Amino acid sequence: MSDNAVVIVSSNSEQKRNSDVNYPFRPDSSFWYLTGFTEPDAIAVFSNKNYSIFLRPKDKTKEIWNGKRLGVKAAPKVLLADNAYSIDDFLKSIHKLINKNHLVYFDNSSTNKLNENIISILENEIKSLNPVISEMRLIKDSTEIQNMQTAANIAANAHMIAMTKVSPGLYEYHVAAEIGAEFRTRNSDHAYPPIVASGENSCILHYTENNKILNDGELLLIDAGCESLGYASDITRTFPINGRFSKAQKQIYQIVLSAQKSAITCIKPGEKVNTPHEIACDIISSELTKLGIMKEPNNLTEFYMHKTGHWLGLDVHDVGEYKIDNDFRDFKEGMVTTVEPGIYIHKNDKIDPEYWNIGIRIEDDVLVTKDGHHVLSKSAVKEVKDIEYLMSQNIT
Repeated sequence: MSDNAVVIVSSNSEQKRNSDVNYPFRPDSSFWYLTGFTEPDAIAVFSNKNYSIFLRPKDKTKEIWNGKRLGVKAAPKVLLADNAYSIDDFLKSIHKLINKNHLVYFDNSSTNKLNENIISILENEIKSLNPVISEMRLIKDSTEIQNMQTAANIAANAHMIAMTKVSPGLYEYHVAAEIGAEFRTRNSDHAYPPIVASGENSCILHYTENNKILNDGELLLIDAGCESLGYASDITRTFPINGRFSKAQKQIYQIVLSAQKSAITCIKPGEKVNTPHEIACDIISSELTKLGIMKEPNNLTEFYMHKTGHWLGLDVHDVGEYKIDNDFRDFKEGMVTTVEPGIYIHKNDKIDPEYWNIGIRIEDDVLVTKDGHHVLSKSAVKEVKDIEYLMSQNIT
């Protein structure tokens, strides 16, 4: 950052759910990344010479009702800031930290109620902070990787618990409850609304109703991840509700698994980030054609309509560009990507009915290492024999 540059980054305000009830608060990811502070209504100002934080002041009455606040006095020591001020004084104090010659990096992306006023009171040149911080967040350090490994371990265990609990006659929400309970038991929470999709629902990519009965002979697709200190996991497993894959289900599952394994194998520093997708598409296209499900080579998107992966970090779909100067960038050590090929076969009179309503996605979280890759979520079983064996067990 140049000597005349200043960064302004803000956290969210609490958001009303209904009446006098707020949604559970979660700080803005970039603010959390730069400060480690998790209270609402805060703004940080950084320069090469100073780090100042504006935050809610102590309030005895509100703390009795809503919980403790860090407060202005304790903030410098706890947050390692040079100065701390009440958030109520931001608009009248910001000019003490920013002069007319400063280049200001700022994004009006969080829901902080002061954000609308920041740009209006500044006469400085303002540049977008997002491209700069996105590149920083894209490469994870050892602490971030440990948080992501913890999140992956918790989610992987939750998926395997779900496999042992599933049986025909339950509802999707029963399974969702098992996953949520494991997350909370491990002091974690959902990183995104879980997808617990059985039967034809497994062909809906972002299905979240989670209210259908589980029928014998159908598949169950679970896409669920949790957060550890803000860092997300994102895992998908698909398995038979009755514990045994049918012939058709196994055929499609093995295609997806083969595509996923091959896509993961190619991940290493220097490889293009689009290579896993290209590999997965080639395998899925070839194998569906062999089965007679895909009639033309150009209609793969009828059965596989999403990308094979996305960045993962403080956000489930984390920040970071996939292309540099219009060319796909290379993988670098410290990046974390998901690898999640899938096949989704809706009812279609041109396809053998045994394949109808088979939706399969297999997703893992993959860290790019110095010499290759490491699958953070590898403890969640995904081989057919391992899934069927685990589902025959009863862990309580």
